[in-house]
Amino acid sequence: MGSGMALNLHKAGRLHGVWNRTRGKAERVAGQTGAILFESPAGLASECELVILCVSRDADVLEMVAQVASTAKTGAIVVDTSTVSSATAQRAAGILAEKDVDFLDCPVSGGVEGAKSGTLAMMAGGAGEVLARAEDTLYSIAATITLVGPTGSGQACKAVNQIMCAGINQAVTEALSFGEAMGLDMNKVVDVVAKGAAGNWFLDHRGKTMLVDDNGTGFKLNLHHKDLTICKDMIRELDKVSLPLVDTTLKQYEELMEQGYGDEDISALYRLKRP
Repeated sequence: MGSGMALNLHKAGRLHGVWNRTRGKAERVAGQTGAILFESPAGLASECELVILCVSRDADVLEMVAQVASTAKTGAIVVDTSTVSSATAQRAAGILAEKDVDFLDCPVSGGVEGAKSGTLAMMAGGAGEVLARAEDTLYSIAATITLVGPTGSGQACKAVNQIMCAGINQAVTEALSFGEAMGLDMNKVVDVVAKGAAGNWFLDHRGKTMLVDDNGTGFKLNLHHKDLTICKDMIRELDKVSLPLVDTTLKQYEELMEQGYGDEDISALYRLKRP
């Protein structure tokens, strides 16, 4: 997703440089855009007014923030589009505040397709005046940007999104398995159901591919497992809500990960349900 965002920043004339832990990915983007290929996050941060992060896990975010904080300019803004916990977002903001650098937690939804097309939905946490300074650039990668609340609120909103995705995944895969068991022409089923009250993004983009076990493109199952684990951790601290659907999904994802399907799209859940 980071590559797609970088290319859209370039199209908008706002990409100065790139860095990635897998150098080959950054080299490809730099080659396509002419952006500077930096040797480190610290080197990149020393030359940028706005730094956008897109990594996988909480520890990765904190590692990147520490390196960026070491050289970032006073008054610079760091925007994290990763999916992590609210506590991690607040910790990152604290690290950067010591250097007079502003922080926004801005997780996104819309999948790889949304990152490529620049149509992501961005959920922002932080100060409104900081978002106002950054949003012209952020609209290069997102179609909608909503300030949800103070630091950490963006990540809490993304947790809501990820729980909904789990429920939609469960409903779609279970319903399609029923239809297949009934001997229906499932391509026709997907077409007609998608146009009615049960239509949704997941059915549109994954319905037909999951029917033929083509789960190579999209949101990796092991990352959604990570996100749902974060949801559990966040609510455990509050002891307010039970999440039985999340519990079920985590167990099923773990079964699929043990079978070697962790790097497939979350539509791989259909592997457990199809007749």
